[in-house]
This record gives sequence, structure tokens and C-alpha cells, in this order.
Amino acid sequence: MNNKEGNNKRGGSRPNSSRPNSSKPKPPMAKRAQGPKKVKPEVKAAQEAAAEKFRKQNQPAKRQKASDEIRLNKYISNSGVCSRRDADIYIQSGNVKVNGNVVTEMGYLVKLNDVVNFDGVTLTPEKKEYILLNKPKNFTTAFDEGQEYRNVLELVRGATNAKIGAVGRMDKNTTGLLLFTNDTDMIRKFTLPNQKSSKIYQISLDKNLKFEDLEKISKGLVLDGHRIFVEEVSYIDNEPKSEVGLKLRTANVKVVRAIFESFEYNVLRIDRVSFAGLTKKNLPRGNWRFLTDQEIINLKNI
Repeated sequence: MNNKEGNNKRGGSRPNSSRPNSSKPKPPMAKRAQGPKKVKPEVKAAQEAAAEKFRKQNQPAKRQKASDEIRLNKYISNSGVCSRRDADIYIQSGNVKVNGNVVTEMGYLVKLNDVVNFDGVTLTPEKKEYILLNKPKNFTTAFDEGQEYRNVLELVRGATNAKIGAVGRMDKNTTGLLLFTNDTDMIRKFTLPNQKSSKIYQISLDKNLKFEDLEKISKGLVLDGHRIFVEEVSYIDNEPKSEVGLKLRTANVKVVRAIFESFEYNVLRIDRVSFAGLTKKNLPRGNWRFLTDQEIINLKNI
């Protein structure tokens, strides 16, 4: 090998070659679009755990409910002025003060010895009371019938110091089961038109109920533009055909009377023998009793 050949090799080129010079710079390649870099599952889990730990460290500690504390809306409801739902509205509106300070926080806890002012009135929380009365005649739930007829509250006056009210209305001629309570939620529940609890009435008419009228009543009817659904209607066993049993959901005795009057019968007497599963068993006329814990639970679950 001579020096010329050696120099040619070191130069890395062949003088007599027809191929283009490879030393010419090539144009840069276009960069490929790259998506977001994938995070490994274990790394992602560690990041989320760290973020959650940071959030908890910077979150104010939740105060534990003490045994002598209750929610503010329940305190208001226990006082008998309104339901819990309505109490929340008053709280959010800034109409409730605790110890002189306006409280708008939902779930705020108060103690029984706190001073709670509701819309300008200081409240006193009461224990929930539930009393069942077997109402006699000549007592009414109304307050505007003069001095001739006494109010039903007289019959349960010695039962409790709580501010109780009757669930539904009864006139002087209607007898039977009448529930009293200071639980405003329950009063509202059993006076709504779409309530689900059944009541059973025994009705005395001025004449025998015709079978065709009984069938018409059993199919339901429309009174004053409102549809009345009758669960059951029947004659009373071993009684004249003027004694009728009626099962429906309304607690409004006026509806019961209007059903028969629409067929031109005069209603002489109405006796409510069952109210939402409660009966007159061992409860003589004119007497009252407290509901059992199980009976209260049953009413709340209806």
C-alpha cells in the first residue's frame, strides 16, 4: 500500500466515486407528537395519598358531638314552633341566635342550657309526648264554638306540661281515637292529603245504606273537585244496614260525613275505631294513655 492510498482511506472519500457526497448535512427529522407522560399506578397512588394527607392537615378538626348536645334544627323542632326542615330555612335566613349570636351554620350543635332565640322568641325545648285519647261526645278540637262545647285539651290537661295539639279535627258528635303530640313533624305528616296511614270509622246513618250506594262508595268518588279513594266499606256484622264501616286514609272527619251526605244520608254518629294501626283496646271512652315506644316507632315508619 502506498502513501496515496493510505491518505485516501484516511480521508474517507473515493475521488472517482459517482455517489453523492455523504458528508452533506441531512435535513432535520420532524418531531413526533408525544402524549402526556404516563404515571405509574404506584406513583399515582402515592401522589393521591399525599394530597389527601395535606387536605386533612389543613382542614379544621371536626368537633365531636357531646352527650348533652343536639343539632340546632332539632332543638327548634323540639320546642314545637316548626319542623326541622322549616328550622333549617330560618337558620339559613339568619333568624336564629344562640347565646346572642346569629347562627347560619347547618348542623350547628347546641346544649340544652344554651339560650336559643327563634325569630325574636326565646325557645324552651320539650320532650316529645304522644298521647292517645278515646274522645267522648260534646268535646271539640275547635276553639271557636263558644262555651257550649268544651275543648278536647281539657281531657288530657293533666297528662303533660308540654304544649301538645290534636292530630286532625273532630267535631262534638264524633267520638273515638284522637292523637295528641308536641311533635310538629308528626302532626304535619298525618294531616297531609297524601298520607299513607289508614283510619277505620264506624258510621251510624239515619236510614239503611242501599247496596247500590255502598258499591258506588267502594269505587271512590269526587267531592268538591277532589278524588276520594275508599279502601273498604261494608255493613257492620249483626247490626242494621244503617251501621257502616269505612276504611280510608284521611284524618279529616268532615270528608267521612260528606261521603254519605252526597248520597242523601244524614250521619248521626261517627266513631273512629282505628288510627294508623292504633286501636281502642283497653281504652274506655273519655280515657287517655301514652303511646309505647314501639307504637311511636311504628307511626314514624309509616
